[in-house]
Amino acid sequence: MKAPTKTKPTRAAKRDLFAELSEGVTALAKARQGKRTLVQDALQATRATRLKTELRGIQGYWSRKAKAKGLLTETDLERYLRK
Repeated sequence: MKAPTKTKPTRAAKRDLFAELSEGVTALAKARQGKRTLVQDALQATRATRLKTELRGIQGYWSRKAKAKGLLTETDLERYLRK
């Protein structure tokens, strides 16, 4: 009679989340072939937001400077620049 052999319990296969994510992004990029990649779109959106914020700050600065000099309209500015 043969001695019983011990078998290890089998585990569920591990999921490689990075590989799944990579496959998903690759599939999406292939679907959007000829267009910008997702990363480029994200970078552009971030840059646009940053530039808008910077522009608002610059506009606010110069607006305060103009009001301090009494320049409220474009004609006031033209008159001031002619001096």
